Amino acid sequence: MTAPLEGLSVVEGTAFVAAPSGGMTLAQLGADVIRFDQVGGGLDHRRWPLTADGVSLYWNGLNRGKRSLAVNLRDPEVTELLSELIARAGNFLTNFPAVGWMSYDQLRSRREDLVMLVITGSHDGTSALDYTINCAVGYPAMTGHPDDPRPVNNVVPAWDLVCGQMAALGLVAADRHRYRTGEGQQVTIALSDVALATVGSLGNLAEAQVNGEVRGRVGNAIYGAFGRDFTTADDRRVMVVAITPKQWRGLLEVTGMGTGGGAPPP
Repeated sequence: MTAPLEGLSVVEGTAFVAAPSGGMTLAQLGADVIRFDQVGGGLDHRRWPLTADGVSLYWNGLNRGKRSLAVNLRDPEVTELLSELIARAGNFLTNFPAVGWMSYDQLRSRREDLVMLVITGSHDGTSALDYTINCAVGYPAMTGHPDDPRPVNNVVPAWDLVCGQMAALGLVAADRHRYRTGEGQQVTIALSDVALATVGSLGNLAEAQVNGEVRGRVGNAIYGAFGRDFTTADDRRVMVVAITPKQWRGLLEVTGMGTGGGAPPP
């Protein structure tokens, strides 16, 4: 499969992780993604990690494969041109406030079948970040070593990345709907909804509601399957995982612990 989204044009006005990663995914699949930023750099153009001369590796990583415009967003003539660019592309991805010239009603007045994908923090439109959402769903209370009561947040902005993938899929789905019906639409995805839906799909909500259990910390082990980290003879640390019965039997055999049988222990 090579460039399946070739021919799809998307204008992107975004910042931080979730929305830019969605645009990056679309670009990697062949879409022509045109990103615009304020002259001098957007909200996150200096976010760490940086090179020795101050270039953001983070920003460049999330925006690879896109075309880029540096514009003065305070200039009405510029916003007029951007509005026309969005109308020509037919698709707009943003996590900026969808108000004023950037509102769906304003943009749709130029193109009736416009598809607009908006990412918000919370479902009511208020701000939220990956690391606050992660705390809200309770994962830090399940992360860390059993002998340490302090909650541990995630170093990877997982909810942002999942949300970005959902945004890319949502835009493609809306484009498919337009192809079938001729109708455009605004699709709004809340980061908090993405996290809560994922937690529910993984059974974490049901575990508490149905079983009445509170998930404890297991350190670097894997909950419900065999997974442990070990220190080797040459003082390295390795992670050993055996999820299936076949993997468990292979682990027993290669370590000289016998042929074993059945499923791996939790």
